[in-house]
Amino acid sequence: MKLSQFGTKFCAPTGIVELMDDLGTALNENPDMIFMGGGNPGRIPEAEAIFKARLETVLADPQQLHSLMGIYQSPQGDKVFREQIAGLLKKEFGWDLSERNIAISNGSQSAFFILYNMLAGAMPDGSNRSIHLPLAPEYIGYGDIGLTRDFFTATRPEIELMDNNLFKYHVDFSKLEVTDKTGALCVSRPTNPTGNVLTDREIEHLDEIALAADIPLIIDGAYGLPFPGIIFNDAKPHWNENTVLVLSLSKLGLPGVRTGIIVAREDIVQGYSNANTVVNLACGNLGPTIARELFSSGEILTLSNNLVKPFYKQRAQQAVDWFRAELGSLPYRIHSPEGAIFLWLWFEGLPITSQELYQRLKERGVLVVPGHNFFPGMDASWQHQQECIRVSYAQDGNTVKQGIEIIAEEVAKAYAA
Repeated sequence: MKLSQFGTKFCAPTGIVELMDDLGTALNENPDMIFMGGGNPGRIPEAEAIFKARLETVLADPQQLHSLMGIYQSPQGDKVFREQIAGLLKKEFGWDLSERNIAISNGSQSAFFILYNMLAGAMPDGSNRSIHLPLAPEYIGYGDIGLTRDFFTATRPEIELMDNNLFKYHVDFSKLEVTDKTGALCVSRPTNPTGNVLTDREIEHLDEIALAADIPLIIDGAYGLPFPGIIFNDAKPHWNENTVLVLSLSKLGLPGVRTGIIVAREDIVQGYSNANTVVNLACGNLGPTIARELFSSGEILTLSNNLVKPFYKQRAQQAVDWFRAELGSLPYRIHSPEGAIFLWLWFEGLPITSQELYQRLKERGVLVVPGHNFFPGMDASWQHQQECIRVSYAQDGNTVKQGIEIIAEEVAKAYAA
């Protein structure tokens, strides 16, 4: 098969391809694998009951069932659903927006593919623009999404060493450089992979920089605010007309419905919708159908705050305690667990690469994600990239504890060799 440049780039194996292949194998084909890799959420029975009841109501109503199964929605998404989202955000946070500021996507990954390539890459004047990541490490799924080479630039973080084997990344504003070749700034909050939550002041400062450069600030809120709210410290949602906020239903417990939500000024939403017509034709109906009443009633925020956040906060602390017990005096640090569904472990001076550690763990039946995949746009020479792994704690406690024991054994072997 002769591949185009597009085919050569997008048909090749990459970090995100490997991660999703592992995820599919572990969750669907080989249940004996200890899955601590991808971002599949944990099972929260109370949340599943809410979704089940809503779906049963739809299935019992012929008109709602027809709307779910037999009608195309617009590329911008179901209008009623968009009105409900806008109404909730306006009521709760005072944001000046309407349904024209909302677009629905078939998952946030597809939304980022369109948004990033709208704003960066080859420009009409022959120049090239990049997406700048102010805080690396960043989400593995960004790395190969651009249509052109050198699509990302990134700023190396400041590292704060904390007590109890913790550490924290901060945006190094003294090194952050925005030029006329920068198409947008983008951060995930909480950060995937580390669980870092950028402070309100860091977000405000990034917003000021983006406004001054007349470029958007993109916030990936897949795990964050205002829903699903998997943030364990004090933080407030952020949006204005220069912000593109991308949200998702996945981490509420609905990854299979593939529903992302874009909140942006009207010209960005319209441009996205036009491109989405070409790429996806229309948006799926299942996610909006299940979630519609959650937004109209405001229950989406109650679900996030009272069920989802406490579930992951407890699991995060338990996983940290287990790692401390198993790793003992080994040279390790854990990124301060401030949100998301992962722990980010740093093994300073690790004698093997993160990829080799990943392979050794996979042979033992434990799936993690090697850290070097999370530094798009950054010089690969920084040794730190080879000393980290991302570990999910979303699965049941016994599975996570068993996986942690095996991780500690393999890390100890690597240092002892």
